[in-house]
Amino acid sequence: MRPVLRLLLVVSAFMLLALPAPLRAQSVESSIAQILNSGQRLPLPIEKVRSALVAYYVKGGGQAYWVGSNRMGLFTQRLKNALYDGLDPSAYPTDSLVQLAQQARSGSAQDAATAELYYSAFYVAYAADLRIGRVTPQKVDPNLFRTRKTLDALRVLNDMGKQQDPGKYLSAYEPRNNHYQVLKRMLRVYTQVIDEGIDWPVVGQGDALKPGGSDGRVPAIRTLLSFTGDYDGPESRSTVYDPALFAAVKTFQARHGLEAKGLLGKQTVTAMNVSPRERQKQIILNMERWRWMPDNLGDEHFLINIAGYELDWVQGKAIKERMGVVVGAVATQTPEFTGEMQYVELNPTWTVPYSIATKEMLPKLRANPYEYAEDFEVFANGKLSDWSSINWSSYGAGKFPFTFRQKPGPRNALGKVKFMLPNSHNIYLHDTPAKDKFANSTRAFSHGCIRLSRPIDLAYELLGEKVGMSKSLVDAIWATGKTKRVDLPKRIPVHMVYATAFATDRGIEFRSDVYGRDRKLYEALFGRPQS
Repeated sequence: MRPVLRLLLVVSAFMLLALPAPLRAQSVESSIAQILNSGQRLPLPIEKVRSALVAYYVKGGGQAYWVGSNRMGLFTQRLKNALYDGLDPSAYPTDSLVQLAQQARSGSAQDAATAELYYSAFYVAYAADLRIGRVTPQKVDPNLFRTRKTLDALRVLNDMGKQQDPGKYLSAYEPRNNHYQVLKRMLRVYTQVIDEGIDWPVVGQGDALKPGGSDGRVPAIRTLLSFTGDYDGPESRSTVYDPALFAAVKTFQARHGLEAKGLLGKQTVTAMNVSPRERQKQIILNMERWRWMPDNLGDEHFLINIAGYELDWVQGKAIKERMGVVVGAVATQTPEFTGEMQYVELNPTWTVPYSIATKEMLPKLRANPYEYAEDFEVFANGKLSDWSSINWSSYGAGKFPFTFRQKPGPRNALGKVKFMLPNSHNIYLHDTPAKDKFANSTRAFSHGCIRLSRPIDLAYELLGEKVGMSKSLVDAIWATGKTKRVDLPKRIPVHMVYATAFATDRGIEFRSDVYGRDRKLYEALFGRPQS
C-alpha cells in the first residue's frame, strides 16, 4: 500500500472518531447515521459516495453489513489478490482496512460504524475499477474516444447487502465478454509462472536458422516453446532444428503476428525473449481497455483490431468472416471508438481530406495545374470549377477554398466499395487499389481509414445477407461505373480496438505496440517504469 494512502486512512479514521457525536452510540446503525448526517465533510473515500451511503444506511434503513460478520476478511482477501483482476494491489489500503476491522471488533459502536463506512466505500471503489476501469481513456491518449461509463453506487450497495460473500460477488462487475475473461485466465497463468520462479530461457541472437540446420540455441528454443504451449514434442537436447520444432516456431510466429514461415530470424528471437513479467503487464493493460468498452458489443458486430491489423465480423459467438486490414500510419493513427455501419457505397467517390489536399496535392499542382485533372473534380467554395481557371501558387494551407473529389474508377483510392459508419473522425472501411501492403506482417500505412484485404467478398456477403442482393446484381452495378448507395436495414456496431494481447483459436496472441499506446497506458496506471 502506498504510504500516503495509509496515512490518509489513519488520519481519516481519527477525523471520524473526533466528530461532535456521543462517544458511545445505541447501535452501529445510529452511529453510522450520526456520522453521515454530521454536516461535516467526511474523509475522501467516504465523501465520494456519501449520497449513496446516506440513501442506503439512513433513508433505506440498511443494516450494518460488514461488522459482526466474516465479510471483511472475504473482501480484503479479494483486495490482496487484485493482481488476478488485472488491478494494482498497492492501490487499495488493505492493511489499514484490516486494522479498522480489528478496531471494530474490540472498540465502540463508533469504531464499528467507521469501519462499516470505509468497507462499503472501498467496495464501491473496487467495483468501479472492475466495471469502468481505473483511468479515463482520453486522459491517457487523445486518440481514445471511449465514453466514460458510470456506476450506480447505491445499486452496488443494495446488491452487496444481498450477498453472503462480497469478495466473490465482485466478479459480477467485470466485463462479461469473452475477450476479457480469456485475458483474465491467461493473467493467472503468467502470474503463477512468475510466482513459481520458473527459469525462463533466453535465446541469443545469431544467424538465421532454417529447418534441418544445427544451432546451439535450439535446446533453449525447444524448452521455451514448451513453456508457451507451442511445442508438445519430446524433450531433447539435440541442436538440430527438426520438423516438430519447425512447426512449433511457425505456431509461435503466427501467435505474435510475425511472418509464419518457420525461419528463425531476429524478430522471432526478440519476441521469444519477452519475459513473462512483460507479458503479464501487457495482459493487464488490455484488460483495462476492455473495461472501457460498451457492456454489450452487439450480438452482431464488426471488431477491428488496430494493433492486430485484423477485422472480425461476429455473429453470435461465431466469427463469420475474418480478414487482414491496413490501418493508419503512426503519424496518422486510427482512433479507438465505436460506430455503426449504416450503408455501403459501390463505385464510391473519394473526397480528399483537407490535410492531404494541402500537404500532398497542392505542391504537385503548383508544378503542374493538370496533375489530377484526369481522375479528380475540383470544387471552389462548393461549386464545380475548372482546373485551368485556378492559379495554385496563390493558395496555401491557411487559404484553401477547394475540395477535391476523385471519380469512381480503377485508380480510385477507395477502390470499388466503401462501408460507411458516419463519425466525426471521418473513418470508414474500404477497398484499395494498393494491394501490395497486405503482404506485410506490419500494416500501418493509411491516413487513418481501414483498408480491407477482401472487400469484394465482404460486399457480396453483407449485401446478399442484409438486402438480398445477388452477386450478379452487385457486379452489374460495378460495371456501370456509377456510384450506388445501399442502405442497411439495421445498423451494425463497429468497434475499433487496440488489442496487443488477445485470444484466438491458436491461443493467447500478442502484438507489438505500434502506436505506443501500451506505454502511455502503463504510465497512467502505474507511473513511469524505473528503467
